[in-house]
Amino acid sequence: MRVSLVEYRDNPKARKHQKYRNRVTETADGRFDSEAEYRHWCHLKIRQRFGEITDLRRQVVFELAPAVEIGGRKRPPLRYVADMVYREGGEMVVADVKGAITPEYRIKRHLLKAVHGIEIREIRA
Repeated sequence: MRVSLVEYRDNPKARKHQKYRNRVTETADGRFDSEAEYRHWCHLKIRQRFGEITDLRRQVVFELAPAVEIGGRKRPPLRYVADMVYREGGEMVVADVKGAITPEYRIKRHLLKAVHGIEIREIRA
């Protein structure tokens, strides 16, 4: 079934759903991949306001492996992008809001621990 651009734009039921049925949320704080991620961000902002946490940041990039050349082609570095990073009691916390644990995420979680010694605090959506 082909859907015209006008039908797609004006009819939410004609739109293809997100892979994991999350709903992208646009706010004054930016774009969030899910409503659950935005709710957790709001929760952390309140905790920061009360002084429970500090240095709250979003979409922090960690390099897991450098760029390499394979078969004569350059490959980019392998990266993990954390949903949120902050300090709690002097310790760095890397938080990721998850509805589904994918095989790719499992590998990146493992490499983040092996390379940087950082465990991810998973927030279940």
